[in-house]
Formats: sequence, C-alpha cells, structure tokens
Amino acid sequence: MAFDTSELALISHVNGYNYYRYDTTDAHATVDAAGYFNNDDDDQKMAVGDIIYVVVWGTAVRSGTISTYGTHIVNEVSSGAVDTTNVTVGLMTDSD
Repeated sequence: MAFDTSELALISHVNGYNYYRYDTTDAHATVDAAGYFNNDDDDQKMAVGDIIYVVVWGTAVRSGTISTYGTHIVNEVSSGAVDTTNVTVGLMTDSD
C-alpha cells in the first residue's frame, strides 16, 4: 500500500515541531523506507524533527485490529522527499 495522505493527521504543533498520527496497514519496515512520506503535491509540510506516531492495523484501518504501533522521526527532507528513522516500537499488552 502507498502513503495515504487522508490517514495522516496533525495532532499538535509545539515549539516549531509537528506531531502526527498516521494509520496504515503497511508494516513499519515499509513506512520507514526513504520516500514513503514523499510530499509530491506539496500539501504537507513535514520538517526534520517532526514526530509521526504510526498505528499499524492488521486488516482495515479503524475497523480491524491493531497490529502494532510506534514512533518515527523525520530525519531528512529534500525537495519534498521525506525520510524517517527506523521505528521505535511500542509494547502492546492487554491483561484483562
């Protein structure tokens, strides 16, 4: 699956940095590949240091089950081409 701008939500803008949430069925290894978040139509303004919280769904976004989640940080933007760090994976537990 390719990057879907409709699934990227700006959560907050604080001290010059943006915090986003992105929902996808793509694995983190796909999401953190250079160019995944490319800004081809210039409608997003990601910058180095922005944080993206990624929720990976096992099936359909918002109606399936959550597979995993994690954080990616934008580490390079050049002419609209966005690169992020590898994921820092969150631990999912549900003890009840």
